[in-house]
Amino acid sequence: MPRHYAIVPAAGSGSRFGAEMPKQYLPLAGRPLIHHTLAALCQCPLIERVWVVLSPGDNYWPRWDWTVLGPKLETVYCGGATRAESVGNGLVAAQTAAADDDWALVHDAARPCISQAMLRSLCNELADDPVGGLLAAPVADTLKRADAGQRVLATEPRDGLWQAQTPQMFRYGLLRRALSACPQVTDEAGAVEAAGYQPRLVRADASNLKVTFPADLALAEAILKSRREEIPV
Repeated sequence: MPRHYAIVPAAGSGSRFGAEMPKQYLPLAGRPLIHHTLAALCQCPLIERVWVVLSPGDNYWPRWDWTVLGPKLETVYCGGATRAESVGNGLVAAQTAAADDDWALVHDAARPCISQAMLRSLCNELADDPVGGLLAAPVADTLKRADAGQRVLATEPRDGLWQAQTPQMFRYGLLRRALSACPQVTDEAGAVEAAGYQPRLVRADASNLKVTFPADLALAEAILKSRREEIPV
């Protein structure tokens, strides 16, 4: 049976957030934000190992004790200048354990509200899929295209549009080849699409939000506190 491994790129500076430290280390419900992300992945019984990919110059990680997350977690200081580079380097680090047919789940460090139900749904729905896929949510809002002056240029039809989330889950070998061939993408599905495949969309919901702006922290904390399932903190 193929095994499941997780890669968490966490080498970014979080410049859009405007904080004094990378946003993955900002306090959230009494822990660094990334702690909740990693705890959810490490708790999932389907995932055998979790690699967190840090910047070579990261001096924040050692400030906390991560041993509570258990033996699944592995830390590698090989983050790159882009997300794709960090993920690619993480996949190289994972080659000590992963075979080409195993599953690689790439998850944003700044998505701390991923639930066990979403992880199970992703793994189960893609178990027999020849390509793989990603969590996503149908676009609900009306979309406006703007001109250079931020005036409405057009209203875009939202039929068939989905908002991509993570984890994005593909065969380990396929994902390595796809990212190597197309490193300029902003997510893993984009690299797989460029290789000629059609990733499957697995429905999630808005609670799997990405913390991008300061207001998102309060929303993420409210989501975590509302969960009935217990995620170790």
